[in-house]
Amino acid sequence: MTKNTVVSGVRATGDLHLGNYLGALKQWVQFVKNENDAEFLFFVADLHAITTPYEANELADNTRQITAAYIASGIDIEKVSLFAQSAVPEHTYLQWLFTSVTPLGWLNRMTQFKEKAGKKRDNASLGLYSYPVLQAADVLLYKATHVPVGEDQKQHIELSREIAGAFNHRYQQDFFPLPEPMILKEGARIMSLRDGTEKMSKSAASDMTRINLTDDADTIAQKIKKARTDPEPVPSSFEDMEARPEAKNLITIYSSLAEVSRESVMSKYGGKQFSEFKGALADLAIEKLGPITAKMNELMADKAQIDAILNKGAARAREIAGPVLEDSKRLMGFWS
Repeated sequence: MTKNTVVSGVRATGDLHLGNYLGALKQWVQFVKNENDAEFLFFVADLHAITTPYEANELADNTRQITAAYIASGIDIEKVSLFAQSAVPEHTYLQWLFTSVTPLGWLNRMTQFKEKAGKKRDNASLGLYSYPVLQAADVLLYKATHVPVGEDQKQHIELSREIAGAFNHRYQQDFFPLPEPMILKEGARIMSLRDGTEKMSKSAASDMTRINLTDDADTIAQKIKKARTDPEPVPSSFEDMEARPEAKNLITIYSSLAEVSRESVMSKYGGKQFSEFKGALADLAIEKLGPITAKMNELMADKAQIDAILNKGAARAREIAGPVLEDSKRLMGFWS
């Protein structure tokens, strides 16, 4: 039986936040713990980071900081290869090969490009437009069988499957597997602290919309205290909660951090004032995130250690990627 290969990554842009931790990193840690016979490759997507405006002098440290967050969250570096996407040039080489089997119509339907480009679509970069093709290369380069993603990335995995199928059909080989999305738990979908209908985001203009993994205890407490709610007490039922997005978000955060059901949170705090609930939530968030922040600070104080981990991971990634790229070129008829 072929061993599973699990591949995923996070863009090297800005601080990771509570939503990244609960919606991705925490669940990645569980995937690794529960699977003893799989190849895990988690990368920092620095090539994807340059498709939108960024600060060149911050890119390398953003890559290190996200790597530190991976490790501080509990990723076992003995079982997982961590690396920077740009350290494995096979990613962009395979992307170029895939552009020859990817119709423009497939890219035109990608909703994330429309969201990121907005009304300035004509000024958006080619890199942003072709972003999904690089994503396909990111996972197919390692013949990934599974890709942990949020619901909003499911469309990109479906495109990766289509590109793999198109390549296999054109060259009449069952070469690339069709990767399966591992959809992260919906209950861990964390929204903005200022708008319960918007997802918590690294790119939001206000830092008060999110809890960064680098925030200290006082900052976390202040952000939760100022999180938007409504005049009513904490909801006691799902019907009440669903109609109140900001209340639902804070209950979801508490539930995810405490690893209990939302029903149990409402049973304990339903009918109480938000001032009391927010105090308890702040204490819980500080208890859970404090050790992660401390470990990240420790790792960032020794950048050479992080670089060594990234270099080791890149070496392993290239061991896998090199032969896959060469076989892809051979099937396409290139001289080598």
